[in-house]
Amino acid sequence: MTLIDLRSDTVTRPTPEMREAMRNAVVGNAAWNEDPTVRELEEKSARAVGKEAGLFVPSGTMGNQVAIWVHTAKTHGPEVICEARSHIYLNESAGIAVLARAQVKPVAGVRGAMPPEAVEAAIQPRGNVLKPRTALIALENTHNFASGAAVPLENHRAIREIAERHNIPVHLDGARVFNAAVALGVPASAIGREVDTVQFCFSKGLGAPVGSVVCGSHAFIEEARKIRQILGGALRQAGVLAAPALIGLETMTKRLHVDHENARRLAQGLAKLEGLRVDPRVDTNIVIFDVRDLGVTAAEFTRALYEQGVGFSQVSPTEVRAVTHNDVTDKDIAQALDVTARVVEALRAGKRAAGAGGVGPY
Repeated sequence: MTLIDLRSDTVTRPTPEMREAMRNAVVGNAAWNEDPTVRELEEKSARAVGKEAGLFVPSGTMGNQVAIWVHTAKTHGPEVICEARSHIYLNESAGIAVLARAQVKPVAGVRGAMPPEAVEAAIQPRGNVLKPRTALIALENTHNFASGAAVPLENHRAIREIAERHNIPVHLDGARVFNAAVALGVPASAIGREVDTVQFCFSKGLGAPVGSVVCGSHAFIEEARKIRQILGGALRQAGVLAAPALIGLETMTKRLHVDHENARRLAQGLAKLEGLRVDPRVDTNIVIFDVRDLGVTAAEFTRALYEQGVGFSQVSPTEVRAVTHNDVTDKDIAQALDVTARVVEALRAGKRAAGAGGVGPY
């Protein structure tokens, strides 16, 4: 059985062009900053998001944690303000506490966007020795758990202005920043200009097998290089990884609108199925929907779909996520909807039977 894999855009396989680039990559010792392909990738990545320099790292989580550590290193008892369902807070294994030894101040957002006035209210006043010191404000765009919402530039700009008044840096977890740029109709550099540092991934919507990059000022990247070394992220002949990432940066960014269109088609189809709560506002390549009305958990629902050849992922006890990507075609979307419709109907029939004293199929 061939799986239509919508669990994440991290499941993409490298394209033939990427595999060929890996085979022919010119390499050097990247840990000594001598790999020409890695250096080209870092320079082009920095330019793409409007920054001076970049640093190649193995993963987005490492990129975020390197940036947070550098930003908070000179503060005793630091605190990081971030959105309440942000990736750095929920899905990075408490790295902020373990590595940067900082605590988090979560602020509830609206579709991933923290209200600027709430951010300002969350900033700790200076001079109170009983309180932590706000050392960083972290944003996320697109916002994963807000159904891939593209956070408006106006929100970032308002928060940056607040941060500047309080002399606090701003970091962007821009794992899918090019998806955000496409959805907002702006270059990624326009988003990057509103923050001090940016992390983005090559191994998600850009389809490369490995890697992320942290971008910022020359001085910041020099500090980040040291932290990357501490975390074991300094690679050797990494040009074989940077080569497919370059293709992702240069070509895959131009096809992201296809993933967005497929995600919208998927959401529209799911919204027609009785028992699913679907947010029709789909900005990019992520669709999140709730299955509680079917009387099953998200884990039970995803297991039932997986057995029928469709891969969704669980993001909460009742929420399911689907992510479109380069390996998913419009035909795959149609088939996934057909399979989902059958499973939903079976679950609803089972719920009716259970209510009548019978036993359902799942």
